[in-house]
Amino acid sequence: MKREDTVRNGHFLADRRWLFPIVIAGLIAGAIVTSSFIKAADYSLLCSVANTIPPQGVGNGSATPIQLQAIIHYATSRITPQQNFREISVTFDVLKKRSPCNFLVFGLGYDSMMWTSLNPNGNTIFLEEDPKWVQTVLKDAPVLHAHPVKYRTQLKEADALLSHYRSEPSCFPSEAYLRGNDKCKLALTGFPDEFYDTEWDLIMIDAPRGYFPEAPGRMAAIFSAAVMARNRKGSGVTHVFLHDVDRRVEKVFAEEFLCRKYLVKSVGRLWHFEIPSAANMSSHGGAQFC
Repeated sequence: MKREDTVRNGHFLADRRWLFPIVIAGLIAGAIVTSSFIKAADYSLLCSVANTIPPQGVGNGSATPIQLQAIIHYATSRITPQQNFREISVTFDVLKKRSPCNFLVFGLGYDSMMWTSLNPNGNTIFLEEDPKWVQTVLKDAPVLHAHPVKYRTQLKEADALLSHYRSEPSCFPSEAYLRGNDKCKLALTGFPDEFYDTEWDLIMIDAPRGYFPEAPGRMAAIFSAAVMARNRKGSGVTHVFLHDVDRRVEKVFAEEFLCRKYLVKSVGRLWHFEIPSAANMSSHGGAQFC
């Protein structure tokens, strides 16, 4: 999703629940293995996943065009997804159960083709702060569904934004909304209508940038993900995945808005939350999310 890390390894997965033949899974595995120098242990894990597909899975259907394009994309590129195998597997395990679904990804980059192909026939959109980067990525992968967006926060404001939220009623969980909520500085405003009109099943937060003072930081993305999850009208929970939790701001804001009690898995630098709607919470009033 982001361009601040050096890409070390990446892997593509396959599973019995998809219309994804073993041949296609093998091609994707080979594409990524040959496009990067990965550890033998990681490759053996990939093989073990592919081997779980029963023979009858081959005749159940065919790969989608985006999955076929993903094979070509990773086979011809030296750059592969920057989350490691175990981190990718956390989201993939959920996608196996929920796909096709509505999947919102904060960030656009080298793993975007992977996330789109792992949600075949679903709705996967990417939000990116750098319009030039959007043009660069879409030039090579025009099938991706991406929007350039503007954030109104800076990382250096993180502590002040926490204080603001605690004193601004329009930020309170019982009152919070996003579209047009200019009073709450943590609410994402001015985004595409699709962002507000879609009920998201999965939300991945791996952007915007948050490693220098003037960067937008992920404070508003985390807050807004919590608001959308609490406002869910459909059945089930909203799955929120937050990357780079080794950094202070990501961790503090996750504990404030996504809540430790909803944290179901921690792998590497990734936290996975399952957040129920406010209607299904035992207590959802007051001025705090957690």
